[in-house]
Amino acid sequence: MRSPFAVAALGLALTLTAGCGVDTASPAGAAARFHTAVAAHQDAAACALLTPKTAEKLPDPDETCAQALAALKLGPAGRVTGVEVWGDDALVRMAGDTVFLHRFSDGWRVTAAGCEPRRDLPYDCEVED
Repeated sequence: MRSPFAVAALGLALTLTAGCGVDTASPAGAAARFHTAVAAHQDAAACALLTPKTAEKLPDPDETCAQALAALKLGPAGRVTGVEVWGDDALVRMAGDTVFLHRFSDGWRVTAAGCEPRRDLPYDCEVED
């Protein structure tokens, strides 16, 4: 069994070959770090990787972001299978999830995760801003 870090590193290596000069490794790495923290039940660390708006919107008034994220029970993300970057926004496809991110001055942050595609409709996401 591979560790989550080995899987993430393999996914990052695969994404380095896609993108024609566009940095796909950074958003892929941020998505992998988010899911690594979720899988390790480090929910506060995972919340720190969300955009401020997403982290604020996630919990109900009587719970923290970490509590709300833990209650969602996001499934394993698996390896990175593709990355698309449009300016300061990115979509990272993983074997078990699709993650949307936005680039801030301090790096990429997750705007949505636990996303499932819906035919001819926007993605349905468990975590979103």
